[in-house]
Amino acid sequence: MNVINQIGNHPELSMDAMRQVLQPIEKARGLPNSCYTDTSVNLYERQRVFAEGWACAGFAIDAPNKGDLFPFEFAGLPLLLMHGKDDVIRVFHNVCQHRGRTLVDKPANFKKAVACPYHSWTYGLDGALIGTPHVGGVGEHSCPDFDKDSVGLQPVRSAVWFGLIFVDLSGEAEEIDRYLAPVSERWKEFANVPLVHTGEDCTIRFDLDCNWKLAVENYCEAYHLPWVHPELNRYSPLEKHYSIVQESYSGQGSECYTPNFPAGSPVFPDAPGLSAFWDGGAEYIALYPNVLLGIHRDHFYAVLIQPDGPGKTRERFEIFYYDEAVRGPEFVQARATNKELWQAVFAEDRASVESMQRGRRSPGFDGGKFSPVMDRPTHFFHIWVARALMNGRIREQGSTE
Repeated sequence: MNVINQIGNHPELSMDAMRQVLQPIEKARGLPNSCYTDTSVNLYERQRVFAEGWACAGFAIDAPNKGDLFPFEFAGLPLLLMHGKDDVIRVFHNVCQHRGRTLVDKPANFKKAVACPYHSWTYGLDGALIGTPHVGGVGEHSCPDFDKDSVGLQPVRSAVWFGLIFVDLSGEAEEIDRYLAPVSERWKEFANVPLVHTGEDCTIRFDLDCNWKLAVENYCEAYHLPWVHPELNRYSPLEKHYSIVQESYSGQGSECYTPNFPAGSPVFPDAPGLSAFWDGGAEYIALYPNVLLGIHRDHFYAVLIQPDGPGKTRERFEIFYYDEAVRGPEFVQARATNKELWQAVFAEDRASVESMQRGRRSPGFDGGKFSPVMDRPTHFFHIWVARALMNGRIREQGSTE
């Protein structure tokens, strides 16, 4: 391959293949196989897609109380959620500024400060370095040549929205409000609704043998419903679904959402003040790059998509309700049923996404063609990824130069 025609130092990625993705859907081909199978492309993607703009990294429920600390990994980096005394959740690089040890290895609660297990350098819940035992010699906890005020934990630009933690590792992305504006405006009726999470009966996890993008692509479209989800298609048929394609997300909507509860079980309280659209409406979108959202009149869910190399993906699914009343014993069976329903739906997708991953190893597949009508949300996601790989996310997304 001519070096001028490749992206960066990655001969597996050609500009020609990316430009083919950017064609109108009638002519376009999907992302090349290397975007799903190649380790070096996966590492390049980690930088261009996940480190150069806003991405979902976790959930606020992981640090619900003042003093809570929650270590996690994102884009290959050790990070730390820290719930401050001022009730603000912040994200820091989870590394002590002394010798680089990870500061926190498991979830914990520290009321005032956290000490590194190595030499006990101590940090406040705002990340400030407040204690340096013996830094100037035995019994000397300060030093004339050491300015601890300049040494605190390194912050990561972060924000909380709909119970989700978003991070911008670059520190250079657009303001979070602008990034979220298209979906915030779409779902503005839910803007001030409380989100109630009741524990393990709201949590689902999947480990998939596929590239993370296949999980996103599968979620974006309803085209597969009759064959992969026949029971779901029975009461929410394909013809009652519509495509959603916007600046930072794509997906599908349903016009016939009908909750199914056990006999004698109370229904979940609806979010207050909703328009008639939500009586039977529900929407399911992928907010790029890596969080899947589903919103209904009586509950909301988010699925954090976590890449694990080119061929594995971890999904963390959290369900939220809109009223504290759902914690009551009368809702136990309804909550369990709702979790089981979504667990079954997502389990039905496993064979498809894992089979597509195996198919990406074949030289007989070159990105695939799209249905001009049914695949618009998926094609738009491919375009978004292609532009990010070509230009990075800090540059204008519309550019193909």
